Amino acid sequence: MAMDARSSNSLFTHIASRELFRVRKRPRMEGFVSAFNETGYVAVQHNAEDTIPLSLSFGKTTKFAHILAVSDEDGYVSLFDTRRKCPLTSNFEENREEEKICDWVSHQNAVFDTCWIKEDMQILTASGDQTIKLWDVQEQKCLGVLIGHTGSVKSMCPHPTNADIIVSGSRDGSFRIWDLRCKSTAKGRRGEVSICSMGGVNGAHVSSQTRRTRRGKAASMSITSVLCLKDQVSVASAGAVDSVLKFWDTRNLKNSVTQTCPCPQSTEKQSLHGISSLSQDESGLFLSASCMDNRIYLYNTLQLEKGPVKSFSGCRIESFFVKSAISPDATNIVSGSSDGNAYVWKVDKPLEDPTILKTHDGEVTAVNWCSSEIGKFATCSDDFTVRIWNKNSYVSRTQCASAVRRRVMAIPSTECKILLNNGKRYSKTDEDAFLPDHKLHPISSPTPITPPKVNLSEGHTNQLSSSGFDPNAASQKTPESALKSPSSVLNPPSSLKRTIRDYFSASPRTL
Repeated sequence: MAMDARSSNSLFTHIASRELFRVRKRPRMEGFVSAFNETGYVAVQHNAEDTIPLSLSFGKTTKFAHILAVSDEDGYVSLFDTRRKCPLTSNFEENREEEKICDWVSHQNAVFDTCWIKEDMQILTASGDQTIKLWDVQEQKCLGVLIGHTGSVKSMCPHPTNADIIVSGSRDGSFRIWDLRCKSTAKGRRGEVSICSMGGVNGAHVSSQTRRTRRGKAASMSITSVLCLKDQVSVASAGAVDSVLKFWDTRNLKNSVTQTCPCPQSTEKQSLHGISSLSQDESGLFLSASCMDNRIYLYNTLQLEKGPVKSFSGCRIESFFVKSAISPDATNIVSGSSDGNAYVWKVDKPLEDPTILKTHDGEVTAVNWCSSEIGKFATCSDDFTVRIWNKNSYVSRTQCASAVRRRVMAIPSTECKILLNNGKRYSKTDEDAFLPDHKLHPISSPTPITPPKVNLSEGHTNQLSSSGFDPNAASQKTPESALKSPSSVLNPPSSLKRTIRDYFSASPRTL
């Protein structure tokens, strides 16, 4: 037995002597830990008086993504530089003067929504005075007034590829489509150019049930949120009357093409929750809806007939001012709440408890993600403040022996011989030495393979629109998989753009 032990030890000693380098055993860390830290805050004030912020909007371009537009109850639009780091010990007023770029009175009424367009050179403001105004940001000059709504304008969204096309939703129950290039010769009272809508739908979300309130007034038919989808022809709308999402083809607005809701078979009492806001990720594949049943529902735009694929709970949505938004990379959802907190969920873990941000002192209403800085977003509250948050991730730099071993084995044999002959040990900063030398080992590019042409019939196209898509699955470079990818469905060639049914399959049941 002793002899066997000695031979065994000598065997392992011999194997160990042939190792390229030794790896110390270290404790293994599971994944990474992430947290959202407050990086800035300002008070919304004008003439030394506090005012309630109503909407937030980061710039859309990389150059101006750090600029945050804030609109408020007094009709002002304020621009803040969120890159400036103010000490946490300073007060809100000092931070405001430090971070403020400019502000101006845009309307003589509350401004419910703001929207950057034209490479962030212009901004749109939607107001309770039933108009939308187009502003030159540098000059703070009004370039036009969009006239046509008969109620407060609650939401608006620009076309994904043509910034001259705008969709807006109003408390009058209609959504309208505008072309900023079609200006009227008529002038407003202040000499502003008028712009009339090119079309729209009245009563887009009127309830089929003749419900009335205690005072005898008809139930609200307000449009609370609109979105221009990435297929370039579709509009999504939501209202205060129920939790139904409707999808419209802008080329034929007579009827909605399809619609969906969280519980198609729910009872009358359960189906009357309104929706306070809609949002979509950068790709347009996912759409989130903040519902008045204190839940946020996530829809796959390629599988609308299945209803929401996920739901998130924990916040309190007791007013239509409480909004939510999905991050551009579709990894997180942030929502305001009537309990004075903000909530952040991981999209891939809907059952996990959300991260609760507890620094506000009033109802948290509007939220908005920065498009170019991952994990950065802003929240505003009835406590007259706006707060900036950023995601900090602590990733373990510790690598287990198997991970290092895989990296060593991946080194080309020629490189291994050089390392062994020279007896050098490369640190983590010397990873460039592991790259192949193209001069010593030229790579000949293979002859490109031209895929065969595939003719799609209308039946095949409909089948693609109704098929599911797994965003985590690796797409293979074949004609069939390319046509099933989300980019091809949401942005198909012009030859495939027949009707909106090519993008969304209508549910067979009537909602």
